This record gives sequence, C-alpha cells and structure tokens, in this order.
Amino acid sequence: MQLEGSQLRFIDEVQASLQRHDARLLDINQKIWSNPELAYEEFEAHRNICDLFDKLKDQGYVVRRQAYGLETAFEIEFKHGTGDGRIVAFNAEYDALPGMGHACGHNLIATSSIASFISTCEAMRAVSKDTSFTVRLLGTPAEESGGGKVRLLDAGAYRDVDACLMVHPMPMAPDHPKLLSIATAPTGGFLANDKVKVTFTGKPAHAAAAPWEGINALDAVVAAYVNISLLRQQMLPSQKVHGVILNGGDRPNVIPASATVDYYIRSPTIKTLKPLTEKVIKCFESAATATGCKVDFEWGPSYADLKTNTPICESYVSALRSMGHQAVFSVPAQDKTGGGSTDMGNVSYAVPGFHGIFTIQTDGVNHTPQFTAGAGSLESYKRAIDCAAAMAVVACQVLDDDKFAETVKADFSKDS
Repeated sequence: MQLEGSQLRFIDEVQASLQRHDARLLDINQKIWSNPELAYEEFEAHRNICDLFDKLKDQGYVVRRQAYGLETAFEIEFKHGTGDGRIVAFNAEYDALPGMGHACGHNLIATSSIASFISTCEAMRAVSKDTSFTVRLLGTPAEESGGGKVRLLDAGAYRDVDACLMVHPMPMAPDHPKLLSIATAPTGGFLANDKVKVTFTGKPAHAAAAPWEGINALDAVVAAYVNISLLRQQMLPSQKVHGVILNGGDRPNVIPASATVDYYIRSPTIKTLKPLTEKVIKCFESAATATGCKVDFEWGPSYADLKTNTPICESYVSALRSMGHQAVFSVPAQDKTGGGSTDMGNVSYAVPGFHGIFTIQTDGVNHTPQFTAGAGSLESYKRAIDCAAAMAVVACQVLDDDKFAETVKADFSKDS
C-alpha cells in the first residue's frame, strides 16, 4: 500500500494546520468531555462548537445552527472556487451515555472531525488554489439512541456528498499496543440494528383481594423475556437481542396495568436483520396473547450495517503509515460475534463512507466508566488528532484527484 503522489502534496499543510489549531482543538475536546449531554440535549456542545467557528468566520466558514430542523445539529461549510466541485463531509458526534459520560469517546469523535475539517480546508486552499470544492462539518446528535444521522439523511444533509468520513475510538489491543488505527472494523464490528419499545396493557386489580379481576402486564413482560431467551438458542452467534424493563408496575399490591420494555435487535446485515426482527415480534405478540394483554410497538430509528469503501480505507492507512504510525486495513475478529451499531451505517449506504477505528489507552471497553476516563486523557486526544490528519489527507485527495474520486465512486456503486 504505497502513498499516492496526490497525498504527498497535502501532508505537510495538513500537519501544519493541526499544529496551528492545537490549543483550540484541545479546548473543545475538554469542553465536550467535561460536560456530557444525552441524545438531542447536546446544547452546550452545539453552542461551543458553533462559537468556535463563529470566531473563524473571517476564514470563510459559514455556520448554520439548528441545522435541518434538529435543535442540536449544525452544519459548517467552506466553499472555494467558482464551480461546483466535489463535496466532502465530516461527521461530529457529541452525545454521551446516561450515568457514564463519554463512555464511547464521542468527544474524541467530534474533535477529530473538527480537526479534519479545518485542516482539509486550509490544506486545499494552500495547495490546490484553482480547484472548486466544498467541505462540510456536520454536527450529528443522538448517535447512541436517537439516530441523528438518519434524520439528517432524510432531511437532505448528505445530498451530493462525494465522501463522508469519521473515526471512532476503541480500547488498545493488548497484543498490539503500537497499533494506532484500523480502517475497517473486524467482522461483526457494526451490526444492523432495530430498536423497539413495547408496551403491554392489561387491567388493574387488588393483587391480594381480587387478583383474578386483573390482567397482569408484568406477566406479559416476563413471558416475552423468557420467549426471547429461548429464541437465542436458535440465533446465529453474530445476532444479538437485548433489552431492559422500563416500567413494570407501581405497587406490589396492585396488578400492573401497564409495563414497558426497550429492546435492541442486531444482525450482521440489513437483509439478515428482518427475519430476526419478525421472530422477536412474535415473542412479544405471543406473550400478549398468553396473558390477555394488549401490545403496542414504538419503533425507533433502524441502523444499517457499515458499508466499506476500499479506496478510502487504503488511502487512510497509507497516509497514517507515511506519518510514522502503525495502521492496518482490517484485522480478523477472534470470535466474530461481537459488535455494536452506528447510524453511520445508514450514511455509508447513501454516500461513500468511512468509519475508521483508532485505539486509546483505557482500563475498560466502550460503554464503561473506565472508557470514559480514557477518553478524557491527553494521550487519547493526541491519537485522535493523528487520525484526523490522515482523514484530512484522504479528503484532500477526494477533492483534488479526479482519478481517485472516480475509484471511490466506483467502489461505492459496485454493490448498490
């Protein structure tokens, strides 16, 4: 995997740009990490990032707050030249998890995308002055549960985008401590995901004096839970179904008239997810039938699996290696059964996408308090910036190199 000549033109300018903005980038990273906010409530992160670019408006940035009808989304855009040119977008995530803060490192995701956005704009302006192009930074709220990118997609935020990039942190591999980044996740890394809240409605009654008068919604929850547990025996190891009870009644001496569960259903692809979801629905419906309850489904945004763009991945890895870092295209999963989900999967089916992985030092896996601590360290910030540099080089190559842009487009289209 050799470094392309079109990449060499931009590396020095990208790195110089990141050095110039290091203090601001570190500051915004710490502001986001120290003030965790939940899905669609990321008001301070939204304000702080937009304020940062308001101060840089003389550099040509156009700031749009509350973008695309979402209160905590934003779009920051830089246009150059008189023609249309190509468009590259970076996704900035900044929502946190309840009770844990930034236990998935979204402060680092936001910071790396901000860094890539600025350095791409400055490097292109310095090196490719005669090229018309557009670079966008999209603030994408609610990745953890609310599907911010799905709503942005529906609103047209990714229309005409030629490539969309971001990176995501994970713990260091103990046997590969020097490995900085992986261009694609191991098999099973990002699964298609359906989300559903299920409410069972029964009839209240005195639990001691006349329980036969009631219809127990909590019994329906228990039955559904057992049904799903039995279903797992016939599920593929790569498929996951897991949930929590949100409401199971109010008092022990009152037959619960209403009970609600929240479930995620995951499978390696959109295609394999649908039949699994249908089986899970039957688990809920049969529980309702058995207990005499009414059942209602409230579906959340579905996440697609992640579609890999090989030319972007290869370019990213070669850029990192040229800057002295260890990076690989992919690594095999040891058991091929793990994995989460991301709404970047939906974006990767709409436009050529990149969702690279980078490693940070932490005593716990994602979604633990230990990972929160690791995501707030100075070393983790530096590793995010190193990956931001590589993403910026790739973005410049997409904007500047016609041949490379065509290979990216062709790779995206081959499976469409």
